Amino acid sequence: MAILKRSREITPAEDYGFFGPESVAWKVWGYPTSLTIGFSRAVVAEELDPNLVASVDRTQDIYRRPKTRYDRTIHYFALVAFGGSRATARAADVLVKVHSKAIGTEPYGGGQYDANDPDSQLWILVTGWHSVLKAYEMYGPGRLSEAEEAQYWEECARAAELQTCSPDDVPRSRAELHSYYERMRPVMSGSPIAQRAMKHLMDIDQLVEVPLVLRPAQWVVGRFFRAGVIATLPHWMREMGEVTQPRFMDVLARPVLRATFAAISVSKRLQLRILGLLSPSTVPVVAPVLLGVAPVTPELLTPVQAQERYGYDRPAQAHLAWRAKQRQSVFGRGEAPSDAGLVESEAVLGRLA
Repeated sequence: MAILKRSREITPAEDYGFFGPESVAWKVWGYPTSLTIGFSRAVVAEELDPNLVASVDRTQDIYRRPKTRYDRTIHYFALVAFGGSRATARAADVLVKVHSKAIGTEPYGGGQYDANDPDSQLWILVTGWHSVLKAYEMYGPGRLSEAEEAQYWEECARAAELQTCSPDDVPRSRAELHSYYERMRPVMSGSPIAQRAMKHLMDIDQLVEVPLVLRPAQWVVGRFFRAGVIATLPHWMREMGEVTQPRFMDVLARPVLRATFAAISVSKRLQLRILGLLSPSTVPVVAPVLLGVAPVTPELLTPVQAQERYGYDRPAQAHLAWRAKQRQSVFGRGEAPSDAGLVESEAVLGRLA
């Protein structure tokens, strides 16, 4: 991986983005549990949203092109956490257009779903940030201080400015987080398509090709990875998704993964090599932060400031005419939505195939 040869070969970010080196977000998201176990837990838990999984199942992308889908999704998560303000604001804007085609009729409840719906976007945001924190607590350095945890959720609310949901709805504490899950639990569904997606998304073997001689080792890593993800899930999520496992695997996974990630964390370059196996397009986003390459301008913005500076609407108000056109195509004329936003996103989030 040429990008890892020398720090001077790494392209610095334009600025510190939305969090920066003093943030708790960089502390937590920069640990090797985040874009591995944490990310996997996030996308697994998300599938319990019946509207979200309906859009996922309709495209079948996680089954047809799992490596590409995984790569693009991690890329976006990493941009929000570590990327420069201009690049991340652009990605958030184009993602609204991508999500505009993820609309249709939920197959079990019969209601209409829309990936830009604020409630679905809030679910994605909260489960994402909580999953990364949960993996950090269980397989990393442990729980944050009370002050750090409060700051972490304030930073999560800042990230909400990049989505169609409201920052005001983001939990600000562990108690508020638990209350949010209790409110959402009756809405969630362990449908057949959700169960299939959850099991599929924990299989990292589909993401990494290794020589035949290394297949046994890959199998062991994959089993511990899956066990580690399941161990982070509350029992109600496991039961809904039918992803239960024996208690001894919960117990065994913790010390093994904790020691593994502690060893990986010693070498930032090793972290980047592992990330490169899972998500090659994400390495240029994360490398400057992990290797301490200063940005071109040591400036920190809020998402709203970046949107105003670079001429992007706030996501809730972005591309309204285009979104209405997509809805008319799908719900008005029974036609397939346009892929124009998805194609446009290739220049921002990476290739589609």
